[in-house]
Amino acid sequence: MLKITLPDGSVREVAPGTTPADIAAAIGPGLAKAAIAARVDGELRDITRPLEADAALALVTAKDEADALELARHDFAHLLAEAVQQLFPGTQITFGPATEDGFYYDFAPDPKRGPFTEEDLPVIEEKMRELIRADKPLRREVWSREDLIARWQAEGETFKAQWAAELPEGEELTVYWSGNDWLDMCRGPHLASTGKLDPQAFKLTRVSGAYWRGDQKNAMLSRIYGTGWLNRKQLDAHLHMLEEAGKRDHRKLGAEMDLFHLQAEAHGSVFWHPKGYIIWRQLESYLRRRLDAAGYQEVKTPQIMDARQWEQSGHWGKYRENMFVIPDEVPNTEDEGPVVSHDAAWMALKPMNCPAHVLIFRQGIKSYRDLPLRMAEMGCCHRNEPHGALHGLMRVRQFTQDDAHIFCREDQLVSEVAQFCDLLDVVYKDLGFADYAIKLALRPEKRFGTDEMWDWSEQSLRDAVAATGRNTAEWGWEELPGEGAFYAPKLEFHLTDAIGRTWQVGTIQTDTVLPERLDASYVGEDGERHRPVMLHRAILGSYERFIGILIEHYAGKFPLWLAPVQAVVATIVSDADPYAQEVVEKLRAAGIRTEADVRNEKINYKVREHSLAKVPNLLVVGRREAEEGTVALRELGKEGQTILSLDDAIARLAKEALAPDMR
Repeated sequence: MLKITLPDGSVREVAPGTTPADIAAAIGPGLAKAAIAARVDGELRDITRPLEADAALALVTAKDEADALELARHDFAHLLAEAVQQLFPGTQITFGPATEDGFYYDFAPDPKRGPFTEEDLPVIEEKMRELIRADKPLRREVWSREDLIARWQAEGETFKAQWAAELPEGEELTVYWSGNDWLDMCRGPHLASTGKLDPQAFKLTRVSGAYWRGDQKNAMLSRIYGTGWLNRKQLDAHLHMLEEAGKRDHRKLGAEMDLFHLQAEAHGSVFWHPKGYIIWRQLESYLRRRLDAAGYQEVKTPQIMDARQWEQSGHWGKYRENMFVIPDEVPNTEDEGPVVSHDAAWMALKPMNCPAHVLIFRQGIKSYRDLPLRMAEMGCCHRNEPHGALHGLMRVRQFTQDDAHIFCREDQLVSEVAQFCDLLDVVYKDLGFADYAIKLALRPEKRFGTDEMWDWSEQSLRDAVAATGRNTAEWGWEELPGEGAFYAPKLEFHLTDAIGRTWQVGTIQTDTVLPERLDASYVGEDGERHRPVMLHRAILGSYERFIGILIEHYAGKFPLWLAPVQAVVATIVSDADPYAQEVVEKLRAAGIRTEADVRNEKINYKVREHSLAKVPNLLVVGRREAEEGTVALRELGKEGQTILSLDDAIARLAKEALAPDMR
């Protein structure tokens, strides 16, 4: 008999071959109906897969949403493949995984038919629903490599045959049958049958091209994407979020509001327009004031440094593929011959600021009394991202970090990290992000430093978050094994925006490796040399990406202090033009970014146009306002208007336009 330990600690003795489904049924009919899979010694498995040995067993239900969604999305991907092959004979299947919000599958269509298009999606969706309604059992089998390759070759599935042949020797090869008439090679797990899925909980979303195995030298395939959920309510919420995200797309709003643009002449670098750069400057000024108040000293370091410096820091060996390297020589000025020789020394554009900050720290002798030393830089960096990975402001090649490094003693570390957490909390709330989660990214497999160093660094970060009271579920506290940098563990701060998306932005890392590699030291109270701990930290991450997040979070309707244009004075009749200009001048004198609209257009047209441009305040003036020294104030997103004296309007807007730290 096998001994099966349940989560409550109780042990059941069952015969070999018993399934988790059998145990669920023995516990009660309610659980038998609710259970959809099982964790056996922590491994997610089919609920109908027989138990082979003593094990710890936890039954999975729809309440275990992460596991349930992964299973459902995996099943939707297989249903997609089965539906396509039923509808379009001659189509070869390749593979199709679950994704963060759905699934996809790559197909090699019959050459006579050609690639799939979005016009094909409705009929494929209906066939998938038909397969769900058929409630076909999903059954796991283990096959030999030879039999599996022979099966795929006999059916003309050349991609599957190639994949089966390349799987590691000794790996158990499994297939899953859908009923008795269709199978796919898969590690699993799956739900017990297609009928366990909600036929109204998925939608196919788009079609794109994809190379086999991600290599452009290989065959081009058709990739069909879908989104999959546990029920229709979840699907509708997700589709609404996608619709809202489309309206908020920072690239679309950036063009409409004339904030920035990107073009091929500078791949991955942003051309900031005057209005967009106002947002940048306001954000930078605000953050600089916060850093000054928190005891940071701002520095500026070189853009280009010798490759030997990057070798010493470890970046040359671990990060070189993401660096732009430059030969240290005068280019050949002749028309003939290479521009550069092959024997030049190498330099690199900095991908991060930290080694340069260590070099500043090393200038002069530092005492334990000088610590902590908080060194900040609005540092422009370059990283060689692939062209295909670039995405608006969210992923660029040239970016500016709100970077800082804190050099401190070991006994100061917990306090410094806790103070950083408090500073970050203030900044995020000032910027409109009250909801964020804190994660601890732990040591990766490939790393510098000893296990003892990593043990201490990781525990120090745990202790610092605990000291602020934020190591709780309410703060989204979670530990992420293997997600740390190669030189240090880190705390990650994940914002939640107005439509529920999360963005990883802020970070702080505890590093004892770089001070050692670059020979940073201070004189301790004992008169001996000691290594400082180096904290790498950022609140926004990069200005480019954070401004992109702000655009989408606010849908372009920025709080007044960040808005590129804070007020427009619009005339009803041309007789009011001189008064409008007087209003503009007084508003500007009060520090309010103001424009005049004295065009010969109807006032309703002007109101609509400036609303679409996301101008926060429209001050309408006509003959009466000019005579009485008043304005009719219309606020974006509010009905009606308020009549105010010009002085009252200026005082009100000047107060509202102050940055959060100046109120």
